[in-house]
Amino acid sequence: MAISHPFPPYPPHPGAPAEDAGKRRVHWWRRRGVRYGALITLLALSGLVILALVREQTGTEGFLVGLGLAVLPVPLLIAAFRWLDRVEPGPWRNLVFAFAWGACAAALIAIVANSFATRWIATATADPSGADTLGATVIAPVVEESAKAAAILLVFLFRRRDFTGLVDGVVVAGITATGFAFTENILYLGTAFGTDQLSGDSGIASVTAATFFVRIVMSPFAHPLFTVLTGLGFGLAARSGDRRHLRRVLFPLGGLLLAMGMHALWNGSSTFGEFGFFAVYASFMVPAFGLLTWLVVWTRQRELRTVREELPAYTAAGWLTPAEPYALGSMRARRLAREYAKRHLGRPAARAVAEYEAYATSLAFLRHRGRGGRAGDDFVVRERELLNELWRRREVARPALDHAALMTVPVAPRPVYGYGYGYGYPHGYGNPHGYPGYSGYGYPAGPYPAQNPYRS
Repeated sequence: MAISHPFPPYPPHPGAPAEDAGKRRVHWWRRRGVRYGALITLLALSGLVILALVREQTGTEGFLVGLGLAVLPVPLLIAAFRWLDRVEPGPWRNLVFAFAWGACAAALIAIVANSFATRWIATATADPSGADTLGATVIAPVVEESAKAAAILLVFLFRRRDFTGLVDGVVVAGITATGFAFTENILYLGTAFGTDQLSGDSGIASVTAATFFVRIVMSPFAHPLFTVLTGLGFGLAARSGDRRHLRRVLFPLGGLLLAMGMHALWNGSSTFGEFGFFAVYASFMVPAFGLLTWLVVWTRQRELRTVREELPAYTAAGWLTPAEPYALGSMRARRLAREYAKRHLGRPAARAVAEYEAYATSLAFLRHRGRGGRAGDDFVVRERELLNELWRRREVARPALDHAALMTVPVAPRPVYGYGYGYGYPHGYGNPHGYPGYSGYGYPAGPYPAQNPYRS
């Protein structure tokens, strides 16, 4: 009598022909390649147009000076948002899109709409000074925050698997705003340099130095801080579940309105008197930045706790070793696991461990959403995909994670080797289909469940 293997077989090769050859034909405009091509073309055209507009206003020399100064805070801001995203890192393509949208599409929308609205108000009221003030305090916050929010909305709608909580909203919003601020700083710094060229000012007393100090030194986080409020709204919507339609609308809208309000307060601070800017900066912007920083760091720690709490169910079912939930719930252990794999097996092994960590984290979050009644209709399909991805990388990742757990968590269970098929589970594990059971979910060992037990 044949005895089945206690663990699942490898999934079909990605290049294998589809089982269902009778699927209806996908229209050309719905194909992924067509949509990607259209999006890249849109962003490229927006970039060319905004480049021409900024260069026209600053001149070639001013543009180059502005570019050189504006790029300085960008790596630091991107590194900070990537650090927040290390627990469940999103794909780079989402971040590249967010930055490109902010730097190109959103900046183009803002510069065109703001200029048109300000000129129209100046013509209608015959008060250019009042039009400039109204444009800065009312028009610009509405236009700019709406343009940046469009990138978050697109990722939320079309990359839903990558957008599952508060941190995802914060990261996408922050990267989008970083791109927008980059282009805007080129314009402001380049214009300031042109003014100095005409007046002959230089050094600390120059307009360029003052603009650099205010925009690059004191407030590089201003635009990310505004847009992060919109991102938090989308993050709350993502945590609300697909059936909470009212929340999925109200949370992003509320975040967007808060972003507009904070932006308007910041832009209007110069009208509050000689020290209005510094008063708003010290009493409002800095505390808000500190509060939001605390919130996202707390959320990051909460995500690690979720990993430690949800993955033991898969340990009981045979998919993970007892030590893995402890290692995957510690950023230090994750780093040690990657270093261990790289030291013994090279860079490809370290990359496989990093992918294993990301898939395991996504699996923990999926189960957490399921237990909270917020899982989508594709719960079972997505769970199986993630488990299969883990299974493909287990031979490289498991020893590395077990080593990291022993190095960082003294109380972590030690892996049991040499029993059954290698990880301490008996031959067959009571499953005639060859898959570990789902004892963590409370139903008997066997193949994947026929329906989502967490569906609300």
